[in-house]
Amino acid sequence: MTPNLPPRRRLGGLAGRLFAVQIVIVAAVVAGGAVFAYLFAADRAEDSAVRQVTATARAVADSPAVREAAAGPDPSAVLQPYAEQVRRDTGVAFVTVMDTRGVRWTHPDPAQIGKPFLGHIDRALAGQTFPETYTGTLGPSVRVVTPVFDGQRHVVALVSAGIKVESISAGLRLQLLELAGVALAALALGGFASYLVGARLRRHTHGMGAAELSHLYDYHQATLHSVREGLVLLDQRQRVLLCNDAARELLGLPDESVGLPVAGLGLPEALARALTDPEPVRDELHLTAERVVVLNTSAVGAGLGTVVTLRDHTELQSLSGELDSVRGFADALGAQAHEAANRLHAVVSLIELGRHREAVEFATAELALAQQLTDRVVAAVAEPVLAALLLGKAAQAAERGVELTLTEDSRIDDGVLPPGLTPRDLVTLLGNLVDNAVDAAVEGTATRSGPPEVTVTARVDGGELLLQVADTGPGIDPDAVSEVFVRGWSTKSSGRGLGLALVAQTARRNGGTVEVGRERGAVLTVRLPLQREPAR
Repeated sequence: MTPNLPPRRRLGGLAGRLFAVQIVIVAAVVAGGAVFAYLFAADRAEDSAVRQVTATARAVADSPAVREAAAGPDPSAVLQPYAEQVRRDTGVAFVTVMDTRGVRWTHPDPAQIGKPFLGHIDRALAGQTFPETYTGTLGPSVRVVTPVFDGQRHVVALVSAGIKVESISAGLRLQLLELAGVALAALALGGFASYLVGARLRRHTHGMGAAELSHLYDYHQATLHSVREGLVLLDQRQRVLLCNDAARELLGLPDESVGLPVAGLGLPEALARALTDPEPVRDELHLTAERVVVLNTSAVGAGLGTVVTLRDHTELQSLSGELDSVRGFADALGAQAHEAANRLHAVVSLIELGRHREAVEFATAELALAQQLTDRVVAAVAEPVLAALLLGKAAQAAERGVELTLTEDSRIDDGVLPPGLTPRDLVTLLGNLVDNAVDAAVEGTATRSGPPEVTVTARVDGGELLLQVADTGPGIDPDAVSEVFVRGWSTKSSGRGLGLALVAQTARRNGGTVEVGRERGAVLTVRLPLQREPAR
């Protein structure tokens, strides 16, 4: 069902608003940069003008011809052509040479010669070179006034050189136009780049806005954590990208599992190998520390990662085991009914033949044998589930020609087993051990003489429940002991190998252990504590 999302906005949702914000930011940055550049250029232009007129004025003041002309009878006649030549060569607005009273000897406008200089000369008369901005006959100008010294370092004349402010402003206007062109180009480029980024973002977000994406995220989170199936997403480097609550519970993962590689999750080797297998997995059973899970994997796109789904199969597996036991009981009862009918026909035939004594002996011998096993089991095992399981397994074993016996030291009194050890776990433990032992005993008849046997021991031993099953089969290869309880290990046909893995898992879940030994055949021993230590 598609969630009701707010209508999409004409600006393109989140992408459109981001584009508008980016344009504003780019425009602000470009405008700020342009203003800063203009102020910097204006400051540099004024400094450059001051340096230019200072160099010009000092060069004129240091000229020997100027000192000689200042001491001559007609300084203007000598200095006017020289000052104009310097003015044209240096590009300044004026070069004015004057006497110590400020009366001009030179000027770009000859009519101004002989008139007083418009500006300050006091600091120059004191021997200093100083700049100032002043409005003279040519208008506002940036100028420098510097003294002319004779051989005794006396001030004998003054020189002023200047550049009109209008000329400086014209140069700045040109720079400003160039700067504006660059700024507009930068704004256009930034806007185009923002448009491309926004277009790509629109494609990825499908034109949705922030509120819509937030709603989708909320729906996603709610759905992810509400489903009972486990869901894990792996990236192409086999790291966990996403893991919902059900998957954490099924796999026993920590809360901070996102970002960890599969190899660092502490999963069983077979399960970790299935998660990282590039080939898809379909409904494959795997065991974790406490659960049986059904695993499915599927690749995402072209090498983008893997989707893993998990279903809890623990309860179903236990129920399947119980169903197998019930079915076995039913088969055994059917076989016993068939055998009882055969025995009854034999007894009737003996009676018809007049062999009454032989008929009584035959009937009572069969009843005594069956009753002896029943009495032995019921007397030794007070737990009704275990007793019924042993009687049923004995009947099944007898059908296959295997003799199942309970050792003399077997005894489990009523009330001994802890409440945490459920009948279902007892069926899983002892049922799978006996089934594997019967299979091994039948297999051993091909290489061993004598009838196949399975011996069961069930007793309390030093505060522990001991369940031990021995068979007369070929035994377990010592090199394979470490693999016995791994899912898929079996000496039989493919598709088997889950029983002993379930035994190990159930024992571990109840705080117990499983050991593999050897006598005539294989001996498997399960030890479960009757009192569990409280968790700390």
